Amino acid sequence: MKQLLRILLAAIGILAIMAVAAVVYVTTFLDPEDFKPRLTAVVEEQTGLNLALEGPITWSFYPRIGVSVEQARAWLPDQAQDETAFAAINRAEVSVAFAPLLRGEIAVDGLTLDGMRLNLEKNAEGEGNWQPLLERLSEHNNESAETVLAPASAGPNADAGSLSVVLSIASVEVKNADIRYRDEQNQALWRVQPLNISGTNVNPVRSFPLKAMFTLTKHDRLDAEELERAPNMTSEVNLETRLRLGLEDEKIIFENNQLTTRTRQGEASEPQQLSLKAAEIVARLAEQQLSVTEGVLEAGLRHPENWQGSLAIALAFGLETDFAAQTAQLKEVQLTGPDGLRVSGHLNVEQLLDAPQYSGQLTAAPFTLRPWISRTGVKLNTASEAALSDVALTSPIEGSLKRISLPRLSLVVDDSTFTGDIAAALDGTQLSFNLEGDTLNLDHYLPGPETAQQASRGLLRKAFAQASGTLLPQAWLSTLTLQGDLSVDQLLLAGLTFDDTQLALRGENGNHRLTAFESRFYEGELSATGQLDATSNVLEWQLSPSISNVQVAPLIETFSEEEAPLRGRFNLDGALTTQGNRRDVLTSNLNGELTARLNDGVILRTNISREMCELVAQQEGQQVEREWHPDTRFERFDATFQVRNGIVESDDLLITLPGIDVQGEGDFNLNSLNFTTQVNARLVDTADAACQVNPRLQQLSLPVRCEGHVGDDKTQWCRFDRTAFEASVVDLLRNESGSRVEKELEERIGESIDRIDERLGEGAGQELRDGIRRLFN
Repeated sequence: MKQLLRILLAAIGILAIMAVAAVVYVTTFLDPEDFKPRLTAVVEEQTGLNLALEGPITWSFYPRIGVSVEQARAWLPDQAQDETAFAAINRAEVSVAFAPLLRGEIAVDGLTLDGMRLNLEKNAEGEGNWQPLLERLSEHNNESAETVLAPASAGPNADAGSLSVVLSIASVEVKNADIRYRDEQNQALWRVQPLNISGTNVNPVRSFPLKAMFTLTKHDRLDAEELERAPNMTSEVNLETRLRLGLEDEKIIFENNQLTTRTRQGEASEPQQLSLKAAEIVARLAEQQLSVTEGVLEAGLRHPENWQGSLAIALAFGLETDFAAQTAQLKEVQLTGPDGLRVSGHLNVEQLLDAPQYSGQLTAAPFTLRPWISRTGVKLNTASEAALSDVALTSPIEGSLKRISLPRLSLVVDDSTFTGDIAAALDGTQLSFNLEGDTLNLDHYLPGPETAQQASRGLLRKAFAQASGTLLPQAWLSTLTLQGDLSVDQLLLAGLTFDDTQLALRGENGNHRLTAFESRFYEGELSATGQLDATSNVLEWQLSPSISNVQVAPLIETFSEEEAPLRGRFNLDGALTTQGNRRDVLTSNLNGELTARLNDGVILRTNISREMCELVAQQEGQQVEREWHPDTRFERFDATFQVRNGIVESDDLLITLPGIDVQGEGDFNLNSLNFTTQVNARLVDTADAACQVNPRLQQLSLPVRCEGHVGDDKTQWCRFDRTAFEASVVDLLRNESGSRVEKELEERIGESIDRIDERLGEGAGQELRDGIRRLFN
């Protein structure tokens, strides 16, 4: 045993003596300065760069034998030496294996680059200063590359007068690198600093671990650094991977990739975290292809104003890209997130480098959209708290960098289902849609929460609620090109039901038209056309509504929740104009004219003819003996309404009942919701009169006054003044009696009056007649 130990110690001693002898040999007989011409020649031959090794080349002995150079700079072929160098390093060190060096080979064992600087520039025409370098590299074939970067197993170079470089590096380090990219075409300045890269066992055959860390910054103007402006974007990047260099087939493979970024927009924004994992990323340099297998992009997004904490979303995908054919395929896409978000699909891209065009399929499983809208900063205040809680869609997807289209969309929103197509410009200047739906309850999505209560208080109350705030985005409408068609089997709005609704919108250059709105509405028809002018500072509106044969009773019961007092078929036509973008302003500026008519009208549970006949009979000391119908039937109901600055006025209200005519006038203030109406009913003798009317009473008017606020008790709106009516009847009888007395007096003293005229002068008799008449008035 002792003998064996002595042999081992002797062997170790011999090896140590040989190592010391090798170091003495290298430092004594080999001068590293002799490598300068060869190194500069190789660089210029392979890249075209003009290399200047300004610092000394020295040996390093610990921990490895190596060569280091300081202050090296390289210029592009068309660059002058007094310009900023295309590339530079503060210090570079290469450690080599000793045995291959004795055979005339440089077997690289370690490589360190400290303080590397790289200046990339793109001019206003989009040409990069690195393009001549790439063209020069592409001129060299694989054989020349293999000569310079040959495996260690290739043996000594056939040319004994030169040294061949073997790519077998135990350690590679890039420290404190600084890469600048100046983009004059887009007026942006990018910078990677400091860039640190480390790799071990670097070789062209097997994969080896590689790590990279750097900070990426972007300025939105080229002189930002001279002005000491803070970056518009800062991102901290960390990469861990295993790299495999397939030099023979020009293929680079990244395995088990983990890329993390921490990005901040501006100085005060919250950092956004992204993480990319991929089983394999393959770059085929010869074919100009890139593929990603089992990619997963995870994000931890933050927004202190819109939500608390971090928002975690993940995107799983596969990618195949062919830059030569300008195509890309995004496969097996799975986007997941909170609130049930699950979106899947695929995407095919053409003209990738010139003008990308994409197509594919998109499917979103049912999820809750409401919190996602809140995260964008939009505060939802809908009447239904469950609105937008169940949303799903599926559609092919097409588009470009400027436009997106869903050509065969199937969309589910809560209880509504739509099919059709939607397309929009990504800058918001174009929007088109053609959708068909089964049902749409807009009341669920209108602002609230008092919306539901107002729906039960009445249509007008709801329509004029929440007067503050703009209604439409005028700046967007002024540039929008719009083409929209919507068809809904049943539309619910303000508690009202619209069946078979058809809507058509057209607009461009700020002028938008409602070319058609048609709907079946309570057994009748509702239609309208309109226009919106958004080209000036104030929005200008035009609307021409038309209502035909709409049943009044169910319409009243819908928004009053009480049994309707009126029945009939309502008709209306007219034209309205207004200005503004707030509900109160629109109401104040409302002008136009409306013509209304009620056909087959009936006042329910009240017979006005009976009330009138019994009242008249009472005055004449009689009784009406007949059976009365419980309702009052209209023969005619017409009115023309003038709208002036939000006040609706009518002076030709006409209602014809059996034996009764009603004429009236009134106004309704849309701003205050106050109204005043004065009507006068008059008995007439017609063939279908309700009762025999004394011809003397046909001139008698029955005054009825209605006034108040739409929020007041409806029973207090109108009143029938029986006392005033009785006084009118008495006055009528008095007038009638006065006429009879006057006639008798004129007959009896007519001759005397004539004599008075002869004695007192002409005209005295007429004054007496007038005085007698006044006695009975």
